[in-house]
Amino acid sequence: MHAFDVLGDPVRRRILELLADGEMTSGAVCAAIQEEFGISQPAVSQHLKVLRDAGFATVRPDGTRRLYTVSSGPLQEVDAWLDRFRRFWAPPLDALATELARGKRERRLRDSEDKDESP
Repeated sequence: MHAFDVLGDPVRRRILELLADGEMTSGAVCAAIQEEFGISQPAVSQHLKVLRDAGFATVRPDGTRRLYTVSSGPLQEVDAWLDRFRRFWAPPLDALATELARGKRERRLRDSEDKDESP
């Protein structure tokens, strides 16, 4: 399955968002997804399986629990694919950062002038 086919599903994207915050038990993932999407535990388990099979998530046993975490490999591949498109949004973001820095500098100068003028 292609990475974007995996990421195209909102449930799987949400699972990855949850796992991005740190390792989670399958039960915690299921509970969060069931609450948000209203799907069954077997359906959540199937999404976890797709993520595992595609390499986006790994699982390790811990006693009777199964702990899931994000695997960075496929995400790095997605990032590399997106790299050719960064030129469409990077320059405007760089310009925004420049304008923000300019505004901060002007505020600092104004604030220091105001302090110098105070009695």
